[in-house]
Amino acid sequence: MIALPERRTQQILFFDADDTLWENNIYFERAIASFISYLDHREHTPEEVREHLNHCERRTIAAYGYGLRSFRQSLVTCFEQLSSAPVTAERHARIVSFAQSIADQEIELMPAVAETLADLASRHQLLMVTKGDPTEQRDKLERSGLAPHFSAVEVLYEKHESAYRVLVEGHGCEPARTWMIGNSPRSDINPALAAGLNAVFIPHDFTWVLEHETVDQAAPGQILLELPTFADLSSHF
Repeated sequence: MIALPERRTQQILFFDADDTLWENNIYFERAIASFISYLDHREHTPEEVREHLNHCERRTIAAYGYGLRSFRQSLVTCFEQLSSAPVTAERHARIVSFAQSIADQEIELMPAVAETLADLASRHQLLMVTKGDPTEQRDKLERSGLAPHFSAVEVLYEKHESAYRVLVEGHGCEPARTWMIGNSPRSDINPALAAGLNAVFIPHDFTWVLEHETVDQAAPGQILLELPTFADLSSHF
């Protein structure tokens, strides 16, 4: 019989939201597939169209940040740049509908999230630390029913090393007892480790391609865990 790891004394747990607490990117992938099918390009393959959309998204995010507004603009820009047909009012409405399909989705929690957060909140301090459009992210949190578990919610423009350092200082966190938990190497794991925090990587099969990176190693004195499921957190915390 394998012994479970010993639970830690009170810790401060930062939780990512999209694709950690609830499904998110799968809806974008479906919208993108519908957009590529609608574009039906005669010269570029679907893979080439997707790569061009990725390029558009990088530029749009740099200008407008994350969220559905930015995604809508990326779809329109991609269509304008790749299609020989003008973006008429009818076509614009059709393109916008792909993004709207995401907004219309009900919140689908990842398996065991609700009960695991309730368990963890009984022993530790929980904060939601995500990025994106603040109105969109706070609305999703309220609709999820998970808000009571968090002592604070931070919606950041970007999640990088300096942002984590500001969070730690602002909330009076002790880095050795603070953990960032999420599915994105680029936004959750690597910058948190760089800021001196511990981290828990919970992979998601459909993590957004722009969030892909090789997971860094933890420095001496830090801890990096990789867990297969969200429910496994209760065995470690």
